Amino acid sequence: MEHVSTAAQEPAAVIIDAQGAVTGWSEGAQRLTGLTAGDALGRPARELLAEAPPPEALTALTGTAVLRHQDGSTVAVPVTACALLGADGAPGGYVITTSASDGAEPSLAELAFQQASMSMSVFDTGQRYLRLNEAACKVMGVPEAVLLGRHFPETVGNEEHSRGFLWHLRQVAQTGAPLRYESYAGAPALNREHSWTTDMWPVRDSSGRLVGTALAAFDSTEQYWARQRLALLNEAAAGIGTTLDVVRTAEELIEVVVPRFADFASVDLFDWVLGAEEPPALAGTDVALRRIAHGSATEGTPEAAVHLGELDHYPPFSPPARAILEGRVVHSQAGEPAFMRWVAERNARSPAGRQYRVGAHSMMAVPLRARGTTLGVAVVVRMGQPDDYGADDAVFAEELGSRAAVCVDNARRFARERTTALTLQHNLLPRGLPGQAAVEVAHRYRPSGSQAGIGGDWFDVIPLSGGRVALVVGDVVGHGIPSSATMGRLCTAVRTLADVDLPPDELLTHLDDLVTHLAGDDTNEVAELGATCLYSVYDPVTRRLALAAAGHPPPVLVLPDGTTQVIELSAGPPLGVGGLPFEAVEVELPENSLVALYTDGLIEDRDRDIDHATGELCRALTAPAESLDALCDSVLKAVLPEDPGDDVALLLARTRALGADRIATWDVRPDPEHVAATRQAATEQLTEWGLDEAAFVTELVVSELVTNAIRYGAPPIQLRLIRDRTLICEVSDGSATSPHLRRAHAYDEGGRGLLLVAQLTQRWGSRQTGSGKTIWAEQPLPPT
Repeated sequence: MEHVSTAAQEPAAVIIDAQGAVTGWSEGAQRLTGLTAGDALGRPARELLAEAPPPEALTALTGTAVLRHQDGSTVAVPVTACALLGADGAPGGYVITTSASDGAEPSLAELAFQQASMSMSVFDTGQRYLRLNEAACKVMGVPEAVLLGRHFPETVGNEEHSRGFLWHLRQVAQTGAPLRYESYAGAPALNREHSWTTDMWPVRDSSGRLVGTALAAFDSTEQYWARQRLALLNEAAAGIGTTLDVVRTAEELIEVVVPRFADFASVDLFDWVLGAEEPPALAGTDVALRRIAHGSATEGTPEAAVHLGELDHYPPFSPPARAILEGRVVHSQAGEPAFMRWVAERNARSPAGRQYRVGAHSMMAVPLRARGTTLGVAVVVRMGQPDDYGADDAVFAEELGSRAAVCVDNARRFARERTTALTLQHNLLPRGLPGQAAVEVAHRYRPSGSQAGIGGDWFDVIPLSGGRVALVVGDVVGHGIPSSATMGRLCTAVRTLADVDLPPDELLTHLDDLVTHLAGDDTNEVAELGATCLYSVYDPVTRRLALAAAGHPPPVLVLPDGTTQVIELSAGPPLGVGGLPFEAVEVELPENSLVALYTDGLIEDRDRDIDHATGELCRALTAPAESLDALCDSVLKAVLPEDPGDDVALLLARTRALGADRIATWDVRPDPEHVAATRQAATEQLTEWGLDEAAFVTELVVSELVTNAIRYGAPPIQLRLIRDRTLICEVSDGSATSPHLRRAHAYDEGGRGLLLVAQLTQRWGSRQTGSGKTIWAEQPLPPT
């Protein structure tokens, strides 16, 4: 009799080899016939049939089979056979499947399996397909009957992800332990790669024996791309804006998005972003942008229609112009009129890159906005990547563009402040050093490339009376425009104090008072941090160098024989500390000595030892050079690292001496009757020097100054004439009272002497000395 049971409602699968022996037996077959896998495997398939199948069924590989049940009854079920082809293309066996539904509703478990949204499959222990649900069939692109009984490697290519999938199947079959793994791979029926989260677990029969492997694969592509976008944002946070350079920042944005997010990307900025101008108002006309950076998955970026540095005019309909004018991400796909028009315009502009733009199917134009200002636009295009940009991609691009725009704006602001500070500093530093004969000088100022900005390093050469010269270097702590502004105030203050002819230590005391006063101004943070300064005065007559320092490195001295030494002097407190004294020292220098004054950036750095750097400086100063200018360059090259972290000012001075033949000195008796003899002696000296043309003015100057010294000063009185670049007349006396100009009334008998001196000479003044004062006047030498 025919056997009918609920088990007959379950699908069954049997695999037979080319000899007709059973090699595969599913649980459905066991429920259908009552035979276990152990009972059926290895037996000839014909022993399981109650009746021989009709010839037409064997030819069509489909029909009704009458099976022999274990209890002796028979079961008639519709079956379908699928050939398993061998390497030679000949059938190596068959998979026979049946649903045996006889019109009854499938079980709830069967419905759940078939209708599951995730791909589900069952394999035997040899990794041959036993079951697939509808989702799995869609992924594989073929019906279940085509895959049943086939070995997994036969149904896929030999790609790495397929080998990894097979390895995990075998692991479960061998260990009996479930596992989960993630992969990013394609599938036979899918036109792009997907991310999969796959759970695999062993399947056991009622006796606990492992009979197969089941799996469920969840398509986690959206989650995968969400993680990728988040990872890119994190990478952008660390990789964009590593320097305060606009171009490099744009390049870093390209490096982040290509090739993972785009096959081609470009960054175009307004010209004003690269300069110091303010942003112009946007209109509805063409938008002019300059190409700053672009990149491509193809080497050389052949897709680019605009060259780096080239100015391009984007019409209002173009996605970049729309993104800027509308202030939002503009998304465009292949097939849309705007997209096709945009591609056609690019092809017309650059026909050579047309072949590389084939396949472009999706793009986004992202406005680069920071602090309410639009700086430019970034464009990303997909060609090789199959997925179009979606709404999530637009949100990501907007976030990425905002971060990049802030970095670009920071770089722009830094560049503008740096340019302003550098311009201010160059205007404040001496452009052409004043003429003087005491020393030959050369100088260099090198701003650092540090992100902190331009520092407050400065130097100056100030001619003083008596042929002397002041050599000054200083450094304001801090960087940027405030530092440069404070440097300018200190430089001006030093020049003013130098005109008073104060000794170095007294001058620094007054300068310290000024910085302390500046520090009381809350708006000047740099002044609060203080400054350093080295002030020195060289006298070519005595060949003595007087100097004092306020927290500044000491100068290096190179003697004519080539020996070097660091001049020992008290470093003193930095300017702005207040209440502490400064100490001056004097050294006598042979003619042609070299004095090097510098700021701390030359020898101090976090990665360098100061003593070692000072030794390098001493060695560099003794190197042969054609000129002082050439020596400045060689010193900086030898001592500075490749990328110095601080500004550097270097001032080199080679000393000269005035011989006794260029100086004449007379002691003057404090007697008005001796004025005429003194005037006559001065005239004779001018004749000896060949300066008769200067005699008339010199007689008047000598007469007035000597008379004033006798009348208002105190002995001892001395007259000195110095023939230098100018003719200098000095009268010294023992009184500390300084004279001053005053306007004489019409009937006054005196009061016109100094006014006359001021009118006849190039410049005049007075300076305090250890024993009184000196009144001096300079007049140009007659042309020779």
